[in-house]
Formats: sequence, structure tokens, C-alpha cells
Amino acid sequence: MGIQTSLDAIHEADRLVDSMRLADDLALDAARTGGARTIRVLRGALESEDQLVAIAATNALAQVFDEQADVVLSDLLSSDRTFLREHAASALSQRLPRYDTVGRLIGLVVAGGFTGMVAQRTLEQWSSSAPAVVGVALEGTLIGVHEPGARYRLVETLGLVRARIASRPLLTIALDAGEDEHVRVAAVSALGQRRGDHGVAAAVRELARHYGYLGDVARLSTIDLSAPDEVPDGDRRRDRGLDPELDGTDPAGREGLTIAQLFLHADIDAGLTHAGSGDNGGIATLLVRLGDALAAAPSASDGRGASSGQAASGADAHAARDALAALADLTPGGAVDAPGARGVDRVVTLSRGSADAAVASVHDLATRASGHVYGRVPLLSDPVSSATAWPLRVAARRGIRRVLRAAGGVDLLHLRMADVGSLAAADVARELDIPVVFTVAPDPHAVIQSLDLSGALTRETFGDVDEVEHFWFRTRLVQQLASNASHTVLFPRPELERDMRELVGIDVTSHPERHTIVPEGIDLDVVDRSVAEAAEHAAGGPATPPLAELCALLESLPPERRGMPLLVSVGRLHRVKGMATIVEAWAGGAAGAPGAAEAGAAEAGAGVDGADAHGIPLRDRANLLLIGGDLEHPSADEREQLDLIDAIVPAGRHRASGLLLPGHRPNDTVARWVAAARFGLPGLAAPRGVYVCGSLKEEFGIALLEAMGSGLLVVAPQGGGPSTYVRQGDTGWLTRTWDVDALRQAMGEALTAAAAETTEARAARSRDTVERSFTIQAMARSLSGVYDTVHHDELEQREWSVSAR
Repeated sequence: MGIQTSLDAIHEADRLVDSMRLADDLALDAARTGGARTIRVLRGALESEDQLVAIAATNALAQVFDEQADVVLSDLLSSDRTFLREHAASALSQRLPRYDTVGRLIGLVVAGGFTGMVAQRTLEQWSSSAPAVVGVALEGTLIGVHEPGARYRLVETLGLVRARIASRPLLTIALDAGEDEHVRVAAVSALGQRRGDHGVAAAVRELARHYGYLGDVARLSTIDLSAPDEVPDGDRRRDRGLDPELDGTDPAGREGLTIAQLFLHADIDAGLTHAGSGDNGGIATLLVRLGDALAAAPSASDGRGASSGQAASGADAHAARDALAALADLTPGGAVDAPGARGVDRVVTLSRGSADAAVASVHDLATRASGHVYGRVPLLSDPVSSATAWPLRVAARRGIRRVLRAAGGVDLLHLRMADVGSLAAADVARELDIPVVFTVAPDPHAVIQSLDLSGALTRETFGDVDEVEHFWFRTRLVQQLASNASHTVLFPRPELERDMRELVGIDVTSHPERHTIVPEGIDLDVVDRSVAEAAEHAAGGPATPPLAELCALLESLPPERRGMPLLVSVGRLHRVKGMATIVEAWAGGAAGAPGAAEAGAAEAGAGVDGADAHGIPLRDRANLLLIGGDLEHPSADEREQLDLIDAIVPAGRHRASGLLLPGHRPNDTVARWVAAARFGLPGLAAPRGVYVCGSLKEEFGIALLEAMGSGLLVVAPQGGGPSTYVRQGDTGWLTRTWDVDALRQAMGEALTAAAAETTEARAARSRDTVERSFTIQAMARSLSGVYDTVHHDELEQREWSVSAR
């Protein structure tokens, strides 16, 4: 196609995700045609009211190798359309360094935020070929910048200039007692990457003698300076004729695989004490349970090892079975029978932590040869949400590198989402030659699709929303991680092949041996213990401490509200999780949108003023229990949801209205509370409650599976993973969770169905679904097979490489 035709196709596409995919065709056409006319047409598109077209044109300009294209991109760094600045900064990373552009990129670094991170990445790339230009410009900028946050970013960027020209100013800042401590920390952290400089090593060792934050970071830098240039795994060491047991890089003669996994936006510990707070959601629970299961599983070589992903994925005789059967070729047959299968001996889970905790974890990792161990990655910042954590890329990368080196060789790194942790970890994996397995999901693609369908995201607002959500960058990151991974893992979806092709742009049938379908799983032992405790208390037994805490919470309700069943939801207080939408559906009329309930009533079959299809308002049928969030120190995302909830039900009326917001609780406590919703609490809550998931998208749904394992009826999003295991009208209701009226109707119908149950047959079916297909042990077996296959393939490639020399 011609350049104008490609632009027209983007503008005229039915859905935003289609337009984003067509932007790749525009870039190819721009590279193919080039010339003054192409630049002129793309430059004109930068002013389009269709903001997605303007973004696509910006990225296409990077493919036109003409000096005038560089001039246009440089000018965009100061564009009044601020959403184009980050795209111009990113596009320039594909160009040769321009002296007149360095200053503008540095200006974006000073301003900070996501755009500053993108500009920093471009400057880092340019510094490899023009270190003096970038280094001198940064040092000169520091002279006139005094705000500590901006100085921190400049010093951090200066630390990315690997040439010796940057060492002197970094040393000066690190040793300056009059400098802000945070700025000195940036310099000390950067010095830890400059191995081989005796002056740097001596200065860092001296700073490491200090107490406090600066001393902790200096001790981490000392560890970095003493790290070997390469940390191969045991098999690579044998290829080089080295003994992994004698030189300490493979502690305790480890024989099985070491697998690393990470999520940097949570404080992950074995007890899951922070579950539901901030970004400590289902992924934190999953990594803890999965790491335990992988490390506890017997080796594949002893005859009881992991089965293939197909065998573990396929069980339930409804949509999940159909979806998996249709895509059976996506699972590597006989994975665990691969020659040399070793099983998993050790799992290293990386999450954020303080600098002093990171020092302690390094020592722990170096001495633990087996089991599930935790590595701490200090982000050198106060905790922030995942959406605003992108500027922490450099600290994340250094911390991840430190943990993987301290582990004495990691055989494989499993990444799961398009966030700053995966962005940084992918860089480290390339550097240390560690193969990557990536779990691919249409995220944020599915969110974009939902917002597009609801009208909340349009072509005219895409850029403004993207400036906050970074949809464009994240979709491209998903594509890059998937294409560079040694193997990809997929969640079951009813139309997996279509969704991956149309939403993500990946044809999973082209090389089916590189993809495996693996459902997520839960620890049923925890669920079963919770069910037993709740049932015993409902039968008159004493309340265990978690149940006693829930009883005290329910006793705070007015007497007339005690004895109602519970609608319960567990998750982070985040707009994607839809907690405020659940409250709106339960309480009645849409806040800030008069008449919304009435307008949707006819379509959804709901009455007005929050009534469900039976004409009784949900708030008069059940109390609502939302578990999650840090209520004492809420993040910006949590504060947003709390404000929306308070606009629907005023804070002073929460208890009187039947709304309970206890905040986050440890995972084991949550499991007891969810089970109690099924059996009730004598005198306080009626039995046969319902679990509600109001997420805009749910790739699989750990909390939903836990609720089903507890025997609860569930309400879930109709797209994504839940539709492969929730039987509509039987084990739950699937609905458009972004549509308040549809969600209200589903909640009401689920309550009615639950109240009508006279036996435990349906609860048994719900639990059976989980037990047959979605346990953490089944997930661990499937992934262990994937890991063995990838490891075997890597060994074959290395053997071929060695023999070809």
C-alpha cells in the first residue's frame, strides 16, 4: 500500500486494536517508500484529530532514513501535543545520535515520568556511540539543576554512560556530603557497575562502612563490583571445562534446574501477609504457591515428573476442553521425556524490597541450593503503583542482575506481564544469556478492547489516555517479549487462536511447538481447610481467629442488616478490578451519570434505582464485602477507587448501608472469609452468598478459582479465562462487567440461584472443576515440563555452537 492508503486504513479500522496493529504496515510502507513526500504526509498526520493516527505517524517517521525525518522527530520532543513526546523520544532510539537533540532528551529526563524513562533509554543507547556528547551534556545540565528528584534522574542517566568520562563526576557526587542523600545514592549505585576501576572500588568500600540508607546502597554496589563478568549455569560451565562445585557458582552441587520468576510491584513473602494491598494481588499469591509447588515436585527423571502442558490443561468438559482440544498442537508432546530432563530444584522469586533486605537476600541466595527462595530488588524509591513504576527501570535492572548473579546461575527466567520488571529483566536475560519463557496474554489489548466497546476510549482521546496508561508501549513490549522468548505460555481462552491473532498479532499456529497452554492453579489444601473451618463454625463450633475477626466486622452492621447473605469480592482497589463498579451495581444509580440505570434497564432486564431483574434492590438483599486495599496509606489508584465508592455510598453511611471495606488481609484469612460467605455466620450472615469479580479483564482469575473451590457461585467477566471454566447458569454467571446494569442483573440472578439451592451438588461441581483442572500442582507439573523442554533445547543449541567452532 501507499503511505496515504496505510494512514487511511488506520483511521478507518473498526476497532482501536486493529488500528494499532495496522500501524506496523504503515511503518513498513514508510521504510519502503521514504522520500520527501512520505515525510510530508506523515508530518501532516501529526495534527490529525485521530490521536491514534498521529501516534502511528510519529513511529513511522523513525523508519524513514532522511535527515528531515530526524528534524521532525526532534521538534516533536517539544510538541504541544504532549502525548506525542514519548513516542518521538522512543522513535529516536532507532536513529543515529544528533547533537542538537541530546539537550531536548535531557530536558525530558529532568521532567521525569514515563516520558523521561523513554528519553533516558534513548540517551543510554546513544551513549554507546557518542559517550562524550551525552556525558558532557548531562554534566553540564547538572550545574543548573538543583531539585533533588531531577538531579537523581540526571545522575542515574550519567551512570548509564559506560565510558570513563562519567566516572569522575559520579565519584564527586557520591563523596559530596553536602549533596542530597538520594542523589548520592544514584551515584553510588552507578559506581557499582564500574568494575575494574580501583579508585571507584576503594571509594565504594569506604562508603559501605557507613550506617543508614547510603551505606546499604554502597554495600550493594560492593557486591556488584565483586561479581564475575559471567555467571553461566552448571551446564555451560561444564561446556567450558569448569567444575561448578569447586568455584562456588553452583552452590551445593545443584543438579536440578533453577527457575527465576518475578513481580516487582509487591512485597512478596512466604506468608502472603501483604495480599490485596497496593499491587499485591493474585499474581503475588500465584508466585508464592507456584514456587512452593515447583520446588516440592519430584524430578521429572524419577518417573513421576511433570506431564506435558496439554495433559494438565485439558480436563473440564465444556469450553476449556473444547478450546484446548482445538489447539492441542500448541503443546509440546513428550516434553518431560526429553533427554536430560532434570526437574526443578530451586525457584527464585524476585520482588521489591529495601536495600538492607537486598543485602541479606544476596547472602541467602548464595547459600541456598534448593527450595523456594526470595530475592529482593531495591527500587531506590518509595513504593509506587505498577502504572507509575516505569522510571524505576534502571534500579530494577541492577537489582535483578544482582539477584540472578547471586543465585549462582539461573537456567531459565519466566516473565509474565508487560511491566517495568519484565522490561528490565529481559535486558538482564540477554546480557547473562538466560533463556526466557514468557506468559503471553492480550493485556493491555483486552482492556483497550473493553474500553473501546464501552465508549470510554476513542480515537479522539486515545493519545491523552495513552499518556497515562502507556497502552502503545505496553502492546509493543508484549510483542517484543513474545518474539524473543524461547517459549511462550498461554492461558486457555474460548477463542485463543483468534484472540492472539486479532488482539496481540501473534499467530500461535505458525510454530505450535513454541507455545504451551497452561491454566493457572490454586492451592486446594488451603481452600479445603478454610471450608472445613467455616462449615464447623456454621454448625455451632467455635470461631477460629480469622472467622472471629469477620464476626466482629459483621457485628458493626445495624441489627436489621445482620442475617443477610454476603456478596464478596477480593482484589486490589484498582480501576481494572472494577471494585467501584461492583459497589455501583449493588447500591444503585450511577454516580455522576443521572439516568444511567434507567437507560440500561430495558436492555439488561433490571429495574431502576439499583433493583435487579426481580425488582428488589441488591442492597436490600445482601451486604457487600470488598476485601483489599491499603486503607491507611492508599496509593493513588486505591484513592481513586475509594473516592468513587464514597461518591456512590458516602463514607459515613458504609456500615448503615451494608458496605464493608476492611482493607487487605493475609491470604489465609481471606480464604476463611470467602468460605464463610458460603456457609454463613450464625446470627450475622446468611449462608449461600455469591462471589463477584468486576474486572474489566481477567486473564484467568486466581480469586475466582479460590471462590469456586470454596463452593461459591461466582459472577465473572464474560471474556478471557473465566469463560473457559465458569458454566453459565450453573457454577456462575458470565457478564459484561463494564456494563453496570448487566453486572447488576448477573449479581441478582446469582443471589436468587444460590438461595434456591437445597443440596450441595452445585458446590461440589464447582470444586470438582477446580480439582480436576486448576490446582497449583497441575500447573507446576505443566510448567516443569515446559522448563525441561526449553533447557534441553538450549543445551542442544550450545552443543551445536561449540561443535561448529
